[in-house]
Amino acid sequence: MLPPRLLLIDDHALFRCGLRMVLDAGIPGLEVAEAASLEEAMRTPLQEPALVLLDIQLHGLNGLEGIALVKRKWPDAAVVILSSDVSPQKVRMALERGAAAFVSKADPADRILGVIGQLRQGLPVAGDAAHALAGGADASLLTPRQSEVLDLMCQGLSNKLIGRRLNLSENTVRGHVQAVLAALQVSSRSEAGFAARQRGLVA
Repeated sequence: MLPPRLLLIDDHALFRCGLRMVLDAGIPGLEVAEAASLEEAMRTPLQEPALVLLDIQLHGLNGLEGIALVKRKWPDAAVVILSSDVSPQKVRMALERGAAAFVSKADPADRILGVIGQLRQGLPVAGDAAHALAGGADASLLTPRQSEVLDLMCQGLSNKLIGRRLNLSENTVRGHVQAVLAALQVSSRSEAGFAARQRGLVA
């Protein structure tokens, strides 16, 4: 198994602190170094990290642009991209640029630890698996009918018009809308549209 040395690059101190606590508790003997930017990461005293957890949204050089920089400095390190934007395009770009896996910041701790465990054992995280871990499985939270309602919501249709289109009562549509909002963990239709597009649930 790879030596337990890990470099965490994220510009949110609170997120770094929380994730470090998860890593320390889940991986005995782990040595973790933190950096708030890629520039800071390049100066880390940590010798040859086996894993680099890299946030996409960074000040200065962003995570996607920085994958090549990290791989050039530590060619044997597995790069795991962290992001709250789990759109299929972002996942694909990260994997194409050399990331070993793509993890959503919304994922539960055991899922993040599971990805790290696979990589430490030298097991690849396939593109499909990476996408699912990055939130591609969000669609399974919605029933086919709720997915239809979400699509029409994103087109700006009212509950009444959605009901006419799908041959449902307005009350039934209202129930589906509430279920969609709950599944996406948002409180308004506009937030639902934004979240659905970010996660690739609608075009």
